[in-house]
Amino acid sequence: MTAPVLLASTSRYRAELLGRLGLPFDQQSPVCDETPLPDEIPSELVARLARLKAESIHDAGSDRITIGSDQVAHHAGVILGKPGDHAAATKQLQTIAGETVHFYTGLHVLRGNQARHCIVTTEVVFKALANSQIERYLLKDQPYDCACSFKSESMGSAIVETMASDDPSALIGLPLIKLAGFINDLGLELP
Repeated sequence: MTAPVLLASTSRYRAELLGRLGLPFDQQSPVCDETPLPDEIPSELVARLARLKAESIHDAGSDRITIGSDQVAHHAGVILGKPGDHAAATKQLQTIAGETVHFYTGLHVLRGNQARHCIVTTEVVFKALANSQIERYLLKDQPYDCACSFKSESMGSAIVETMASDDPSALIGLPLIKLAGFINDLGLELP
């Protein structure tokens, strides 16, 4: 049987978050080029990519809800992606120690020909970190597949001064408060 929701992502973090809403869902890898356009600002980038991800797997003739999401971290004019390994993560955290980073999470939800979308911004102020603190954090959390080498849902809380957002789950990759509202608005009742 086909689940009523389709997540345009293979991210385990997004799947875990979506699972919290109690709806059955399937996951499918989206098909889109994630290269930023020339002079594209972070908020425009995540909005475009969330839309493209959702549209790439959405069937407008179906009654399913399709969810696309994307996130970038932005610091001092630079987008900080997923580090991929320990050395790159160390460098990222050394760069942002004592600094403010803005995380932009785009959400695009489709059902039939209806669409809902938003961008949630989270401001994170990181502590001034010694290299030994960075090393301990990386060995514990291993956030090599996370934007900006940061997992707020785990030991990441120990390396920040403050976090400010209207939707804390957005920082993990899927803004659940907005998503729940969109799902209800599009006519699918949450448990």
